[in-house]
Amino acid sequence: QVQLVESGGGLVQAGGSLRLPCAASGNIFKIYNMGWYRQSPGNERELVAQIGREDITNYGDSVKGRFTISRDNTKKTVYLQMNSLKPEDTAVYTCNADVLVLDELRTVNIWGQGTQVTVSS
Repeated sequence: QVQLVESGGGLVQAGGSLRLPCAASGNIFKIYNMGWYRQSPGNERELVAQIGREDITNYGDSVKGRFTISRDNTKKTVYLQMNSLKPEDTAVYTCNADVLVLDELRTVNIWGQGTQVTVSS
């Protein structure tokens, strides 16, 4: 089965940086869209950043200019570089991907377990 493993979360001061890797594994033929979402208490889950085919990227308005998403196809890993962090960025960050399963003509949408990011003021 395919799965996503996230890491890199933790506590950081406002203005600091964190880098969140998300590695995909399993019976994967291709990885299409990969993205990061976040959710904080009392709020709905929102898109942070996503990266698709040909490395086309999209970002949520609140993180534009501060966060950068990238991918290493050989490692099947997506990275979220978060700079100039604000207390409002505090949330559980979860990785998401659309993958083509080996020997199957279908895509599967999978989610990671989530990692907590806390930004102190």
